[in-house]
Amino acid sequence: MPKANINEQLNLRRTDFPANFRWGSSTSSYQIEGAAQEGGRGESIWDRFTSMPGKIRDASSGAVACDHYHRWPADLDLAQSLGTNAYRFSIAWPRIFPNGRAAKPNAQGLDFYSRLVEGMLERGLEPWATLYHWDLPQALQDQGGWAQRETVDAFLAYTDVMTRHLGDRVKNWITHNEPWCTAFIGNFEGHHAPGLKDFKVAMQVCHHLLVSHGLAIPVIRRNVPDARVGAALSLHPLRAASDRAEDVAATQRHDGLRNRWFLDALYGRGYPQDIWAVLGSNAPQVAPNDMNVIATPTDFLGVNYYFPENVADAPSQGVMQTRVVELENIERTDFGWEVSPEGMVELLARVARDYHPEHIFLTENGSTYDDLVSPDGVVHDVKRRDYLQRHLKALHQILQLGIPVEGYFAWSLLDNFEWAEGYVRRFGLTHVDFQTQQRRLKASGLWYQAFLRGEF
Repeated sequence: MPKANINEQLNLRRTDFPANFRWGSSTSSYQIEGAAQEGGRGESIWDRFTSMPGKIRDASSGAVACDHYHRWPADLDLAQSLGTNAYRFSIAWPRIFPNGRAAKPNAQGLDFYSRLVEGMLERGLEPWATLYHWDLPQALQDQGGWAQRETVDAFLAYTDVMTRHLGDRVKNWITHNEPWCTAFIGNFEGHHAPGLKDFKVAMQVCHHLLVSHGLAIPVIRRNVPDARVGAALSLHPLRAASDRAEDVAATQRHDGLRNRWFLDALYGRGYPQDIWAVLGSNAPQVAPNDMNVIATPTDFLGVNYYFPENVADAPSQGVMQTRVVELENIERTDFGWEVSPEGMVELLARVARDYHPEHIFLTENGSTYDDLVSPDGVVHDVKRRDYLQRHLKALHQILQLGIPVEGYFAWSLLDNFEWAEGYVRRFGLTHVDFQTQQRRLKASGLWYQAFLRGEF
């Protein structure tokens, strides 16, 4: 469909959004950098996890990934060519402290991120740095990982070094990306590194992640006086699978751990008491003043939005006794995730109503489809383009409701290593041939580019 016709149908232009709106794309270190044994980098939990048979769908790893470590100038050129004015990236902790902690940081790692940030600024891209996007140094995991309070101290030392090193140029800091995933997919479900399956451990990991977030905020602000600090949460609008009282109650429980456990704590309400009662002996150990630390005021809330969840009662299933069910006749991506732009409106309206954050950024939003390169060399990812358009239309509706969203970061700039799915799942606006490392903008990326450049 020609660009003009698409736009007539959408009735959506960049000028419909505030002039100072942040438009960007997101990436993360382990998913794109590669160079796993270069530049003094140490082993991460993902290096170890991907070496275990059967953990990754295509038996791959992020050892090479998009080779961004060597190709970052061209990748930043791509981000600039889209017309974005911001770029979200993450720092690999093992590049800075190969063993998790040390008297001195790795100079090669510091230099890499310094050059990367300089490259962003030269291209007019505002840097948005994520300190922890899941790649914990394996040496810390060997000592118990995030379940141990000492890992919080190591994170603070790492945060101190990075913010002192980059704080003159990077003003936007995200402490953690999706702590729910770190805690529960990695330590309870076992599908992500470190691959544990212990609910009690996952709850303690979750608590220490939140404590480390709260303790990191004053460190960042001390080193970067004009910093803006927040966390990026994976949040979901939830719906009961039926109108049965049991499913409605299950949805409330699921919401308590999926959403409220993080939002209530961050916004000064403590952990939800209804969920604490359900946890029983699985509740985390909480030290005096921890909840005040977690509730340290932030400058913004990052929200990663992908899909709603439909919840049913499951009396024999785990501590929470809930399960997520897939309803029939629902539009889905090729990953099986429900496509619901209206869910994004519902979610952000709920967050604004219940928690009143002054500033919200959509730090991730995207979709995966089974892309093919056509004979003309173009990836005609019409479904992803449609997904992007509809979610930006929903974003415009969100702003009209007065919800204070100030930026949108598409996930992702590049096809990349998609965790347990390996290279099977592609989220990129840019297609990556992982054999040749050739990049080419997909139809979705070309539309985003035209939209951001104001070509219609």
